Amino acid sequence: MKPLEIHMFPCLSDNYGYLIHDAEHDLTATIDTPSAGAILAALETTGWRLTHIFNTHHHPDHAGGNLELKEQTGCEIVGPRADAARIPGIDRQYGDGETFQFGGHAVHVYDTPGHTTGHIVYHLPDDSVAFVGDTLFSLGCGRLFEGTPAQMWDSLQKLMRWPDDTLLYCAHEYTQANARFALSVEPNNPELVARSMQVDGLRAKDEPTVPTTLALEKATNPFLRPASAEIQEAVGSNGEDLVEVFARTRALKDNF
Repeated sequence: MKPLEIHMFPCLSDNYGYLIHDAEHDLTATIDTPSAGAILAALETTGWRLTHIFNTHHHPDHAGGNLELKEQTGCEIVGPRADAARIPGIDRQYGDGETFQFGGHAVHVYDTPGHTTGHIVYHLPDDSVAFVGDTLFSLGCGRLFEGTPAQMWDSLQKLMRWPDDTLLYCAHEYTQANARFALSVEPNNPELVARSMQVDGLRAKDEPTVPTTLALEKATNPFLRPASAEIQEAVGSNGEDLVEVFARTRALKDNF
């Protein structure tokens, strides 16, 4: 089996678009549809033919280009069963624990409510990659627009069970701002300090900070680290349940 090909490109103000390609079966999926024009341009650049859309959630910068792309390419739209009514043009619905084939690649679906009630993520374990939408960011996590802290913490724990070398492709370039917040709650984490400096260097050259790895996020992302004594002290939740520590950390970030 040939490895999955991934083409990443910036679009809108801070989104990333992703095309994934199975050359053996001539299949190409876009992860979400932040900008139909940018996706069509990326298809022209790669020479690939769009066959699928994999939606993570319903927000316009993730599903807004669905119908235009479906009309132009005849592609099949895959999305969350829990939110099918809000995914334009959805053809196939999947939920937690289900797996489907994308050519020669097994795609595992996880329900990750929190940012929205119907968010899902796509994990391709044989390729050591995952497309996590707005559930997890590099040094951050999605704002809780529809779900509860308990739901989001449960969702993040699902991701934390994956192998540490999993490459995480998130949907936005938020890392530099996330690093500033992370340092405010865990300033004595040496890995975080080093990572923040690296991120500043990349952004100074207008280079992406995505993808990241699960190991790096476990070591530096405050939303995966509620057990940290320093974070608990910073958010005023010493010794409290991890969900409460997470909730307070998220609330602080909302107003940072």
